[in-house]
Amino acid sequence: MATGTRVADIPVSFAAVNDQSETAGLEGRVVLITGGARRVGAAIARALHAAGARVLLHYRSSADEAETLAAQLRVARPDSAATHGADLLDPDAPGALVRAAVDRFGRLDLLVNNASSFYPTPIGSITLAQWDDLIGTNLKAPLFLAQAAAPELRARHGQIINLVDIHGQRPLKAHPVYCAAKAGLAMLTRSLARELGPEVRVNGIAPGPVMWPEGPMSEELKREIVDKTALKRRGAPEDIARTALFLAKDAPYITGQIIAVDGGRSI
Repeated sequence: MATGTRVADIPVSFAAVNDQSETAGLEGRVVLITGGARRVGAAIARALHAAGARVLLHYRSSADEAETLAAQLRVARPDSAATHGADLLDPDAPGALVRAAVDRFGRLDLLVNNASSFYPTPIGSITLAQWDDLIGTNLKAPLFLAQAAAPELRARHGQIINLVDIHGQRPLKAHPVYCAAKAGLAMLTRSLARELGPEVRVNGIAPGPVMWPEGPMSEELKREIVDKTALKRRGAPEDIARTALFLAKDAPYITGQIIAVDGGRSI
């Protein structure tokens, strides 16, 4: 900066001053959340809905939980939430989900790829069915959902948020297929940001220990995982939801990034 130049004298772009579309709330925006009925997906749905968005909650087998959540959201704001069941491994599912959002609410502004399969696949026991499921839900489905949603998102200058995982960079023992799938999703996030820009922003969130898997897990292992975080404590689904809300509402110049929300586990 030249001597004597004041910050106030530095020109600010007209676009930066006037582009308030992503900082004024999510009123009128429509969000499709895969796996939106439970756990982290439900927390994201509540946060985005509270900011004004209308939400389509995808589910595979949690129909009752999806409809219960949608009903709660509709009490808060009528005609603001709906559900749609689909198996994301079905080749027709991506197009059907995007059409369901547009048919129900008239538009689509944000796709949140949250649905995921997670279980161990130790070397020596991996099956093709496990490969198809883990790669399918964690990598294939987000790609084809993004592709199906791209025309609508481009028209709306919309966004995609992918739920990645810190284990896409730091392998988790006995989970090579899951880790490979999430590593692929991390690169897909960056690639989509290049492919869909400048109209569409694409970012990822990499959670650490915010919820334990639904399968068996020893208390000793849980303590070991938490001890490896810098904050020495477990997070909560709301930590992920707040990050999604930030990306959706307050980050118009961020794309192609993956934000670790892991209490410092990744360092």
